[in-house]
Amino acid sequence: MKRLFICLITLSLSFSAGAQSKALRTGADQMDVLLPKLVGKRVALMVNQTSVVGKRHLADTLKARGVNIVKVFGPEHGFRGKADAGETVADGIDARSGLKVVSLYGKNYKATPEQLSDVDLVVFDIQDVGARFYTYISSLHYLMEACGEKKVSLLVLDRPNPNGSYIDGPILQPAFKSFVGMHPIPVVHGMTIGEYAQMINGERWLKDGVTCNLEVLKLRNWKHTDSYTLPIHPSPNLPNNHGVLLYPSTCFFEGTVLSLGRGTRNPFEMIGHPDLHQYKFSFTPVSIDTMAKTPPLQDKLCYGVDLRKAKIEKGIMLQYLLDMYKAFPDKEKFFIPYFEKLAGTAELREQIKKGMSVSAIRETWKPGLDAFKVTRQKYLLYP
Repeated sequence: MKRLFICLITLSLSFSAGAQSKALRTGADQMDVLLPKLVGKRVALMVNQTSVVGKRHLADTLKARGVNIVKVFGPEHGFRGKADAGETVADGIDARSGLKVVSLYGKNYKATPEQLSDVDLVVFDIQDVGARFYTYISSLHYLMEACGEKKVSLLVLDRPNPNGSYIDGPILQPAFKSFVGMHPIPVVHGMTIGEYAQMINGERWLKDGVTCNLEVLKLRNWKHTDSYTLPIHPSPNLPNNHGVLLYPSTCFFEGTVLSLGRGTRNPFEMIGHPDLHQYKFSFTPVSIDTMAKTPPLQDKLCYGVDLRKAKIEKGIMLQYLLDMYKAFPDKEKFFIPYFEKLAGTAELREQIKKGMSVSAIRETWKPGLDAFKVTRQKYLLYP
């Protein structure tokens, strides 16, 4: 009986060890690898609310382990992720940790040489969602550029891409470069932020061809075809995983006069306008602190479509945009200039206005996507 008990215990431990060895581990989860890289260094972090180890913030975890954190760089939405979209974020002291916070979404997007003068290593750990217009990859670009110019090392702690199983959309053209699109890539790039950092370096996209002394702490037990539900919402207006998966398709409506649900509890999951009376579904955008203080079409009853239970496809669901353009009564007012920045090209607006089908529009994307896939392959870290 005693021998049987010992065998059962041994078998249980074996199964447990096997499960742990196959469990997904983000870069931040690998303290056994990370901490030795930080010993004796003056460390800066670029993090937000998604930068967690288990249920604890990376900054709090590292500080408790004795890491010399000299400052934290905050991106759009701030270090703790409480600022509204596009809202200027100020410098300050984090109340919870006492750490100095330097905003890189305020007076400047790029760390100055002075801000890096007391830093040996910057650790970047922010959850991305895999869309070109999601600004954290632009923040990464400027951080890499600043580190490259100042000869400061950068360590990226990798995290899964929830939209990492496909590549889609038009390639950004240089004339439409902005903070919501800096590089000649499609809307959905299919890379983790660590892979993307390698592409920025390898393709010499930084100013004057500078390169950054970059290291990526890779994920364990993840591949591009794996589905991934984010444990923490990546930004105030992406509060659930369904919205994250819809985001590459519905964010185009930011470049129109329609509401995409900012000012509701389900942004990017509903689309509407006061003039679309032919639709039965309706919603009213209102001011919501920490989500949308002044949403488009605030306090106006909007009619449109409810996408909260929409089936997610592996590709940009362009039909929503075509349908809403067709239904909108005043087509000359449907688009706003911001649309080209999101699309990365002037062609998509004209294609929609001409009445081209989804398949015909997609056909025009194919040459650019084929070329991008070849370039992308050089920087992949995962199957």
